[in-house]
Amino acid sequence: MPKVALYDMNGAQIGDIDLSENVFGIEPNEAVLHQFVKMQLANKRVGTSSTKTRAEVKGSGKKPWRQKGTGRARVGHKRNPVWKGGGIAFGPKPRDFSFKMPRKVRRLAMRSALSSKVLDNNIIVVDHLNFEEPKTKQMVLALEALKTGKKTLVVTTGDAQNAMKSARNIPGVKPLGVDFINVYDLLKYETLLITKDAVARVEEVFN
Repeated sequence: MPKVALYDMNGAQIGDIDLSENVFGIEPNEAVLHQFVKMQLANKRVGTSSTKTRAEVKGSGKKPWRQKGTGRARVGHKRNPVWKGGGIAFGPKPRDFSFKMPRKVRRLAMRSALSSKVLDNNIIVVDHLNFEEPKTKQMVLALEALKTGKKTLVVTTGDAQNAMKSARNIPGVKPLGVDFINVYDLLKYETLLITKDAVARVEEVFN
């Protein structure tokens, strides 16, 4: 069972916390992680790029000149893709890029991403992140005390709104509610700063 240090907001270690073996202690599956990131990025694509074909552009369908005898190339009409103002050949059309993965594979990807943070010693568990009011300066001091690094994903429960508001303006830091935790952000940000309550919620969902 993985065990990591438990810190307070001032960066002092106040104990240890045991993490679930099924969630934080598995061998990361790189192939599943790669496939999940592809799915997550594909599902973000809006797929609204569109061009007009030769049948959709404005213009006459009359043949510009006779087929033979002029010394010029054969042309059927001026909407030809070769001509300026003509249609686009093989251009993009609106499409849906999204695809799905089985539920078990998605859960494996999440557990793999969380376990990779533990293996790389890039997870910091803090007892709580409670501020009386949103203060970016207080969050900066807390991150410096915890030595989180430049790119940090801050995961908290829903009742830590002041902490999330305090972190959203800091470059390289992304606050995220525990119910919105995802594989792409876990891999994108070097350090995972997560509260003790958020750890319990993650283990409850993915165990």
